[in-house]
Amino acid sequence: MPSPRLLCFSLLWLALAPLAQAQEGDPVLPYRPSVASPAQLPVPGQLEFEAGGLLSKTDDTRRASLPYTFKLAFNPEWGVLLAGEGYVRARDDTGRRETSVGDTTLVLKRAFLLDSATALGLELGWKLPTAKDSIGSGKSDVSLNGIVSRDLGAVHVDANVSATRLGASDPGAGRVQTGWAASFSLPVSDRWGATAEVSGTRLHGAPATAQVLLAATYSPTPRLAIDIGMARGLTAASPDWSLFSGLVMPLGKLW
Repeated sequence: MPSPRLLCFSLLWLALAPLAQAQEGDPVLPYRPSVASPAQLPVPGQLEFEAGGLLSKTDDTRRASLPYTFKLAFNPEWGVLLAGEGYVRARDDTGRRETSVGDTTLVLKRAFLLDSATALGLELGWKLPTAKDSIGSGKSDVSLNGIVSRDLGAVHVDANVSATRLGASDPGAGRVQTGWAASFSLPVSDRWGATAEVSGTRLHGAPATAQVLLAATYSPTPRLAIDIGMARGLTAASPDWSLFSGLVMPLGKLW
């Protein structure tokens, strides 16, 4: 049976979706469901909200969370993101359960729009340890993410390479974790699209992670995007599988 918080989230989703469909204005720019982010920013002045549910399994452990992201561009080149997990429920291999809010990340983003098909981006992120130590690391992290986005015919490609200075790491492991992701999205019809992605991380002294992600997207209007999909781990250190679904919608035009 779903938890009360997951049920409340589902009801909120159903209540907000018709409102987003009824609004008129600029289209949204989804960053989810892929790990890789696009270089481009949303329409300046339009506050966008992304929310979803994520369930993952690794051996005998389980983790369920409600990730969210707020996105706001000041102009086509500069913007900020506020991301985190509104709720996390984790179960370890002994059966012990922990619940908490997740960590919170603030990101300053710079987009370099080269032409109508190509853009570069840089993201400087600061993770705040707002989660319980049993859920998060209990320390702040600083990250830098480089982005290349390009349209290759009908296929949109987002490639990310990142480096994160970890505030905490296991004994014998390094403090700088590198990450990579390559996402490919393709419109299937006027409202449906498909996304495929490979991504992973590396940390000296720790096993590498890698996963493949597949998702379907549905946009009943340009101002509402809904996604559903799954990810499968490719290494022993990666989650066995993950299931997710979410939406992207505008909250309002601030200027």
